[in-house]
Amino acid sequence: MSRNGKVLVAMSGGIDSTITALMLHDQGYEVVGITMKTWDYASSGTSKKETGCCNIDSFNDARMAAVQHGFPHYILDIREEFGDFVIENFVDEYLAGRTPNPCVMCNTHIKWRALLKRADALGCDYIATGHYAKINKHHNDRYYLSRGADELKDQSYVLWGLQQDLLSRTILPLGTYHKPEIRQMAIDYDYPELAKKSESYEICFVPDNDYRGFLKRKVPGLQEKVQDGNFVDKSGNILGKHKGYPFYTIGQRKGLEVTFGRPIYVTGIKPESNTIVLGDEEDLNRSEMLVGKVNWVKYDGITDGMEATTKIRYKDAGTLSNLYNDERGIRVKFYNDAKSIAPGQSAVFYEGDDVIGGGIIQL
Repeated sequence: MSRNGKVLVAMSGGIDSTITALMLHDQGYEVVGITMKTWDYASSGTSKKETGCCNIDSFNDARMAAVQHGFPHYILDIREEFGDFVIENFVDEYLAGRTPNPCVMCNTHIKWRALLKRADALGCDYIATGHYAKINKHHNDRYYLSRGADELKDQSYVLWGLQQDLLSRTILPLGTYHKPEIRQMAIDYDYPELAKKSESYEICFVPDNDYRGFLKRKVPGLQEKVQDGNFVDKSGNILGKHKGYPFYTIGQRKGLEVTFGRPIYVTGIKPESNTIVLGDEEDLNRSEMLVGKVNWVKYDGITDGMEATTKIRYKDAGTLSNLYNDERGIRVKFYNDAKSIAPGQSAVFYEGDDVIGGGIIQL
Protein backbone atom coordinates (compact mmCIF):
# COMPACT_ATOMS: atom_id res chain seq x y z
CA MET A 1 0.00 0.00 0.00
CA SER A 2 1.53 3.32 -1.02
CA ARG A 3 1.72 6.16 1.44
CA ASN A 4 0.40 8.79 -1.01
CA GLY A 5 -2.16 6.85 -3.04
CA LYS A 6 -2.34 5.32 -6.48
CA VAL A 7 -1.83 7.48 -9.57
CA LEU A 8 -2.31 6.80 -13.28
CA VAL A 9 0.37 8.66 -15.24
CA ALA A 10 -0.05 9.50 -18.93
CA MET A 11 3.28 8.50 -20.48
CA SER A 12 3.99 9.53 -24.07
CA GLY A 13 7.56 8.25 -24.01
CA GLY A 14 8.92 11.79 -23.94
CA ILE A 15 11.04 13.39 -21.24
CA ASP A 16 8.30 15.32 -19.42
CA SER A 17 5.87 12.46 -18.88
CA THR A 18 8.63 9.98 -18.07
CA ILE A 19 10.15 12.22 -15.38
CA THR A 20 6.63 12.84 -14.04
CA ALA A 21 6.15 9.11 -13.52
CA LEU A 22 9.57 8.60 -11.95
CA MET A 23 9.19 11.59 -9.62
CA LEU A 24 5.84 10.36 -8.34
CA HIS A 25 7.23 6.84 -7.94
CA ASP A 26 10.09 8.18 -5.82
CA GLN A 27 7.66 10.29 -3.78
CA GLY A 28 5.86 7.15 -2.66
CA TYR A 29 2.89 7.00 -5.01
CA GLU A 30 1.80 3.67 -6.45
CA VAL A 31 2.34 4.51 -10.11
CA VAL A 32 0.58 2.96 -13.10
CA GLY A 33 1.78 4.14 -16.50
CA ILE A 34 -0.51 4.44 -19.49
CA THR A 35 0.25 5.44 -23.08
CA MET A 36 -2.66 6.62 -25.22
CA LYS A 37 -2.66 5.90 -28.93
CA THR A 38 -4.68 8.75 -30.39
CA TRP A 39 -3.79 8.59 -34.04
CA ASP A 40 -2.49 6.23 -36.72
CA TYR A 41 -0.18 8.11 -39.08
CA ALA A 42 -0.80 5.55 -41.84
CA SER A 43 -4.33 6.95 -42.16
CA SER A 44 -3.15 10.55 -42.51
CA GLY A 45 -2.17 10.09 -46.12
CA THR A 46 1.31 11.50 -45.61
CA SER A 47 4.59 9.72 -46.12
CA LYS A 48 6.32 11.41 -43.20
CA LYS A 49 7.77 9.04 -40.64
CA GLU A 50 5.89 8.84 -37.38
CA THR A 51 7.15 11.21 -34.72
CA GLY A 52 5.95 12.45 -31.37
CA CYS A 53 3.51 10.61 -29.15
CA CYS A 54 1.91 7.98 -31.36
CA ASN A 55 4.74 5.79 -32.66
CA ILE A 56 6.07 2.43 -31.58
CA ASP A 57 9.40 3.86 -30.36
CA SER A 58 7.59 6.15 -27.93
CA PHE A 59 5.44 3.27 -26.68
CA ASN A 60 8.57 1.20 -26.09
CA ASP A 61 10.37 4.05 -24.33
CA ALA A 62 7.45 4.50 -21.94
CA ARG A 63 7.15 0.79 -21.26
CA MET A 64 10.89 0.40 -20.67
CA ALA A 65 10.94 3.16 -18.06
CA ALA A 66 8.01 1.52 -16.26
CA VAL A 67 9.62 -1.93 -16.31
CA GLN A 68 12.98 -0.63 -15.10
CA HIS A 69 11.35 1.10 -12.13
CA GLY A 70 8.95 -1.68 -11.26
CA PHE A 71 5.51 -0.31 -12.03
CA PRO A 72 2.91 -1.54 -14.57
CA HIS A 73 2.31 0.05 -17.95
CA TYR A 74 -0.65 -0.18 -20.34
CA ILE A 75 -1.47 1.08 -23.83
CA LEU A 76 -4.92 2.60 -24.32
CA ASP A 77 -6.26 2.81 -27.87
CA ILE A 78 -8.53 5.86 -28.18
CA ARG A 79 -8.14 6.39 -31.92
CA GLU A 80 -11.84 5.99 -32.69
CA GLU A 81 -12.96 8.36 -29.94
CA PHE A 82 -10.21 10.86 -30.79
CA GLY A 83 -11.04 10.82 -34.49
CA ASP A 84 -14.77 11.16 -34.03
CA PHE A 85 -14.47 14.31 -31.95
CA VAL A 86 -11.13 16.05 -32.35
CA ILE A 87 -10.58 15.53 -36.07
CA GLU A 88 -14.21 16.15 -37.04
CA ASN A 89 -14.13 19.37 -35.00
CA PHE A 90 -10.85 20.36 -36.66
CA VAL A 91 -12.29 19.90 -40.15
CA ASP A 92 -15.67 21.46 -39.33
CA GLU A 93 -14.10 24.56 -37.83
CA TYR A 94 -11.95 25.27 -40.88
CA LEU A 95 -14.96 24.73 -43.15
CA ALA A 96 -16.82 27.28 -41.02
CA GLY A 97 -14.05 29.84 -41.56
CA ARG A 98 -12.62 29.49 -38.06
CA THR A 99 -9.18 28.44 -36.77
CA PRO A 100 -9.45 25.52 -34.32
CA ASN A 101 -7.10 24.49 -31.52
CA PRO A 102 -7.24 20.67 -31.56
CA CYS A 103 -4.90 20.24 -28.57
CA VAL A 104 -7.33 22.16 -26.35
CA MET A 105 -10.26 20.10 -27.63
CA CYS A 106 -8.36 16.87 -27.05
CA ASN A 107 -7.36 17.77 -23.49
CA THR A 108 -10.82 19.01 -22.63
CA HIS A 109 -13.01 16.32 -24.13
CA ILE A 110 -10.88 13.22 -24.79
CA LYS A 111 -7.58 12.67 -22.97
CA TRP A 112 -8.57 13.61 -19.43
CA ARG A 113 -11.92 11.82 -19.62
CA ALA A 114 -10.23 8.71 -21.02
CA LEU A 115 -7.61 8.86 -18.27
CA LEU A 116 -10.17 9.31 -15.52
CA LYS A 117 -12.28 6.43 -16.82
CA ARG A 118 -9.27 4.09 -16.86
CA ALA A 119 -8.09 5.43 -13.47
CA ASP A 120 -11.43 4.45 -11.94
CA ALA A 121 -11.22 1.00 -13.55
CA LEU A 122 -7.73 0.47 -12.12
CA GLY A 123 -8.57 1.81 -8.67
CA CYS A 124 -6.37 4.91 -8.99
CA ASP A 125 -6.94 7.93 -6.79
CA TYR A 126 -5.31 10.41 -9.18
CA ILE A 127 -4.21 11.00 -12.74
CA ALA A 128 -1.00 12.83 -13.65
CA THR A 129 0.55 14.34 -16.77
CA GLY A 130 3.77 16.10 -17.70
CA HIS A 131 2.20 19.49 -18.37
CA TYR A 132 3.95 22.62 -17.10
CA ALA A 133 1.19 24.15 -14.99
CA LYS A 134 0.04 24.12 -11.36
CA ILE A 135 -3.21 23.09 -9.70
CA ASN A 136 -4.28 24.79 -6.48
CA LYS A 137 -7.38 24.87 -4.31
CA HIS A 138 -9.08 28.17 -3.61
CA HIS A 139 -10.69 29.01 -0.26
CA ASN A 140 -14.02 28.68 -2.08
CA ASP A 141 -13.15 24.96 -2.46
CA ARG A 142 -12.72 25.24 -6.23
CA TYR A 143 -9.64 23.77 -7.89
CA TYR A 144 -7.90 26.05 -10.35
CA LEU A 145 -4.91 26.20 -12.68
CA SER A 146 -1.98 28.56 -12.39
CA ARG A 147 0.90 29.28 -14.73
CA GLY A 148 3.90 27.00 -14.50
CA ALA A 149 7.14 28.34 -13.05
CA ASP A 150 8.83 28.07 -16.46
CA GLU A 151 7.32 30.94 -18.45
CA LEU A 152 8.64 29.51 -21.71
CA LYS A 153 6.97 26.15 -21.12
CA ASP A 154 3.79 27.18 -19.29
CA GLN A 155 0.83 25.15 -20.60
CA SER A 156 -2.02 26.49 -18.48
CA TYR A 157 -3.48 28.03 -21.66
CA VAL A 158 -4.25 24.64 -23.23
CA LEU A 159 -5.84 23.25 -20.05
CA TRP A 160 -8.55 25.87 -19.47
CA GLY A 161 -11.32 23.42 -20.40
CA LEU A 162 -10.67 20.99 -17.53
CA GLN A 163 -13.67 20.88 -15.22
CA GLN A 164 -13.68 20.59 -11.45
CA ASP A 165 -14.04 16.79 -11.28
CA LEU A 166 -10.92 16.47 -13.44
CA LEU A 167 -8.83 19.14 -11.71
CA SER A 168 -9.61 17.73 -8.26
CA ARG A 169 -7.95 14.42 -9.20
CA THR A 170 -5.08 15.70 -11.34
CA ILE A 171 -1.44 16.03 -10.29
CA LEU A 172 0.96 18.16 -12.35
CA PRO A 173 4.40 17.62 -10.78
CA LEU A 174 6.34 19.70 -13.32
CA GLY A 175 4.54 22.95 -12.57
CA THR A 176 7.21 24.16 -10.15
CA TYR A 177 10.18 23.22 -12.36
CA HIS A 178 12.01 24.68 -15.34
CA LYS A 179 12.81 22.59 -18.40
CA PRO A 180 16.61 22.52 -17.80
CA GLU A 181 15.93 21.01 -14.38
CA ILE A 182 13.86 18.24 -15.96
CA ARG A 183 16.63 17.51 -18.47
CA GLN A 184 19.09 17.24 -15.59
CA MET A 185 16.72 14.85 -13.80
CA ALA A 186 16.69 12.63 -16.90
CA ILE A 187 20.48 12.49 -16.74
CA ASP A 188 20.38 11.77 -13.01
CA TYR A 189 17.93 8.92 -13.63
CA ASP A 190 20.45 7.56 -16.16
CA TYR A 191 18.42 8.44 -19.25
CA PRO A 192 20.91 10.69 -21.08
CA GLU A 193 19.29 10.03 -24.48
CA LEU A 194 15.92 11.07 -23.10
CA ALA A 195 17.45 14.37 -21.99
CA LYS A 196 18.48 15.01 -25.61
CA LYS A 197 15.22 13.83 -27.16
CA SER A 198 13.66 16.43 -29.44
CA GLU A 199 10.12 17.63 -28.83
CA SER A 200 7.36 17.77 -31.42
CA TYR A 201 5.18 20.88 -31.61
CA GLU A 202 3.13 19.67 -34.57
CA ILE A 203 -0.52 18.66 -34.42
CA CYS A 204 -0.29 14.90 -33.86
CA PHE A 205 -2.55 14.00 -36.79
CA VAL A 206 -0.86 16.47 -39.17
CA PRO A 207 2.72 15.16 -38.95
CA ASP A 208 3.94 17.12 -41.98
CA ASN A 209 2.49 20.33 -40.48
CA ASP A 210 0.48 20.87 -43.69
CA TYR A 211 -3.08 21.33 -42.46
CA ARG A 212 -4.23 22.43 -45.93
CA GLY A 213 -3.11 19.11 -47.38
CA PHE A 214 -4.80 17.29 -44.50
CA LEU A 215 -8.11 19.05 -45.19
CA LYS A 216 -7.91 18.16 -48.87
CA ARG A 217 -7.33 14.50 -48.03
CA LYS A 218 -10.12 14.40 -45.44
CA VAL A 219 -12.71 16.21 -47.57
CA PRO A 220 -12.69 14.81 -51.13
CA GLY A 221 -13.30 17.49 -53.74
CA LEU A 222 -12.74 20.33 -51.25
CA GLN A 223 -10.24 22.15 -53.47
CA GLU A 224 -12.65 22.13 -56.41
CA LYS A 225 -15.54 23.35 -54.26
CA VAL A 226 -13.81 26.37 -52.73
CA GLN A 227 -11.10 27.45 -55.16
CA ASP A 228 -11.17 30.70 -57.13
CA GLY A 229 -12.91 32.75 -54.47
CA ASN A 230 -12.24 36.47 -54.27
CA PHE A 231 -9.78 38.44 -52.19
CA VAL A 232 -11.54 41.72 -51.35
CA ASP A 233 -10.68 44.83 -49.37
CA LYS A 234 -12.80 46.04 -46.46
CA SER A 235 -14.99 47.96 -48.90
CA GLY A 236 -15.69 44.83 -50.92
CA ASN A 237 -13.53 45.71 -53.91
CA ILE A 238 -12.09 42.62 -55.61
CA LEU A 239 -8.31 42.38 -55.32
CA GLY A 240 -7.64 38.97 -56.84
CA LYS A 241 -8.34 35.25 -56.58
CA HIS A 242 -7.53 32.87 -53.71
CA LYS A 243 -7.33 29.07 -53.42
CA GLY A 244 -10.23 28.51 -51.04
CA TYR A 245 -11.30 30.14 -47.77
CA PRO A 246 -10.51 27.12 -45.47
CA PHE A 247 -6.83 27.45 -46.36
CA TYR A 248 -6.35 30.85 -44.72
CA THR A 249 -6.24 32.18 -41.16
CA ILE A 250 -6.73 35.60 -39.60
CA GLY A 251 -3.44 37.52 -39.49
CA GLN A 252 -1.85 35.50 -42.30
CA ARG A 253 0.58 37.49 -44.44
CA LYS A 254 2.68 34.91 -46.26
CA GLY A 255 1.46 32.68 -49.06
CA LEU A 256 -1.27 35.00 -50.30
CA GLU A 257 0.23 35.17 -53.80
CA VAL A 258 -0.96 38.74 -54.29
CA THR A 259 1.26 41.82 -54.02
CA PHE A 260 0.45 45.43 -53.23
CA GLY A 261 3.86 46.94 -52.62
CA ARG A 262 3.27 46.80 -48.86
CA PRO A 263 2.54 44.10 -46.24
CA ILE A 264 -1.05 42.90 -46.51
CA TYR A 265 -2.91 40.57 -44.12
CA VAL A 266 -5.97 38.34 -43.91
CA THR A 267 -8.39 40.34 -41.78
CA GLY A 268 -11.62 38.43 -42.39
CA ILE A 269 -12.93 35.09 -43.66
CA LYS A 270 -16.45 34.79 -45.12
CA PRO A 271 -17.23 31.11 -45.82
CA GLU A 272 -20.75 31.77 -47.07
CA SER A 273 -19.36 33.66 -50.08
CA ASN A 274 -15.91 32.01 -50.22
CA THR A 275 -14.41 35.45 -49.69
CA ILE A 276 -11.18 36.47 -47.96
CA VAL A 277 -10.89 40.07 -46.71
CA LEU A 278 -7.42 41.63 -46.90
CA GLY A 279 -6.20 44.74 -45.14
CA ASP A 280 -3.33 46.56 -43.50
CA GLU A 281 -1.83 45.58 -40.17
CA GLU A 282 -3.90 48.12 -38.29
CA ASP A 283 -7.06 46.47 -39.64
CA LEU A 284 -6.24 43.46 -37.44
CA ASN A 285 -6.69 45.51 -34.28
CA ARG A 286 -9.82 44.82 -32.22
CA SER A 287 -11.08 46.51 -29.08
CA GLU A 288 -13.42 43.70 -28.03
CA MET A 289 -14.54 40.16 -28.79
CA LEU A 290 -17.17 37.58 -27.84
CA VAL A 291 -16.15 34.32 -26.17
CA GLY A 292 -18.48 31.32 -25.94
CA LYS A 293 -18.45 27.76 -24.53
CA VAL A 294 -16.91 29.17 -21.35
CA ASN A 295 -15.54 26.94 -18.59
CA TRP A 296 -15.03 28.69 -15.25
CA VAL A 297 -12.05 27.50 -13.23
CA LYS A 298 -11.07 29.67 -10.23
CA TYR A 299 -14.58 31.06 -9.73
CA ASP A 300 -18.00 29.78 -10.77
CA GLY A 301 -18.65 32.97 -12.73
CA ILE A 302 -17.82 36.67 -12.83
CA THR A 303 -19.36 40.02 -12.02
CA ASP A 304 -19.59 42.47 -14.90
CA GLY A 305 -16.47 44.54 -15.36
CA MET A 306 -14.09 42.08 -13.72
CA GLU A 307 -10.52 42.83 -14.74
CA ALA A 308 -8.46 40.05 -16.28
CA THR A 309 -5.48 39.50 -18.53
CA THR A 310 -6.81 37.75 -21.63
CA LYS A 311 -4.64 35.52 -23.82
CA ILE A 312 -5.92 34.91 -27.35
CA ARG A 313 -3.27 32.39 -28.42
CA TYR A 314 -0.73 30.13 -26.78
CA LYS A 315 2.29 32.41 -27.21
CA ASP A 316 0.33 35.60 -26.54
CA ALA A 317 1.60 37.63 -23.58
CA GLY A 318 -1.98 38.63 -22.79
CA THR A 319 -3.87 41.92 -22.85
CA LEU A 320 -5.49 43.64 -19.87
CA SER A 321 -9.26 43.63 -20.28
CA ASN A 322 -12.66 43.83 -18.62
CA LEU A 323 -15.08 40.89 -18.78
CA TYR A 324 -18.84 41.26 -19.13
CA ASN A 325 -21.58 38.65 -19.06
CA ASP A 326 -23.42 38.26 -22.35
CA GLU A 327 -26.32 35.95 -23.20
CA ARG A 328 -24.02 34.37 -25.79
CA GLY A 329 -21.04 34.03 -23.46
CA ILE A 330 -18.51 36.62 -22.26
CA ARG A 331 -17.87 39.99 -23.86
CA VAL A 332 -14.20 40.97 -23.55
CA LYS A 333 -13.26 44.64 -23.81
CA PHE A 334 -9.53 45.30 -24.10
CA TYR A 335 -7.73 48.25 -22.53
CA ASN A 336 -5.47 48.32 -25.59
CA ASP A 337 -6.43 46.76 -28.91
CA ALA A 338 -5.61 43.07 -29.40
CA LYS A 339 -4.25 41.94 -32.77
CA SER A 340 -5.22 39.05 -35.07
CA ILE A 341 -8.12 37.68 -33.04
CA ALA A 342 -9.09 34.42 -34.74
CA PRO A 343 -12.55 32.90 -34.16
CA GLY A 344 -12.18 29.26 -33.14
CA GLN A 345 -9.06 29.87 -31.06
CA SER A 346 -9.13 29.81 -27.26
CA ALA A 347 -9.36 32.87 -25.04
CA VAL A 348 -8.09 32.31 -21.50
CA PHE A 349 -8.67 34.78 -18.66
CA TYR A 350 -6.01 35.22 -15.96
CA GLU A 351 -5.99 36.87 -12.56
CA GLY A 352 -2.27 37.26 -12.03
CA ASP A 353 -0.95 33.74 -12.66
CA ASP A 354 -4.29 32.06 -11.97
CA VAL A 355 -6.71 30.87 -14.64
CA ILE A 356 -10.15 32.35 -14.06
CA GLY A 357 -11.62 30.48 -17.00
CA GLY A 358 -11.57 30.26 -20.74
CA GLY A 359 -13.66 29.70 -23.84
CA ILE A 360 -13.76 29.70 -27.63
CA ILE A 361 -13.54 32.98 -29.52
CA GLN A 362 -16.77 33.50 -31.45
CA LEU A 363 -16.29 36.89 -33.10
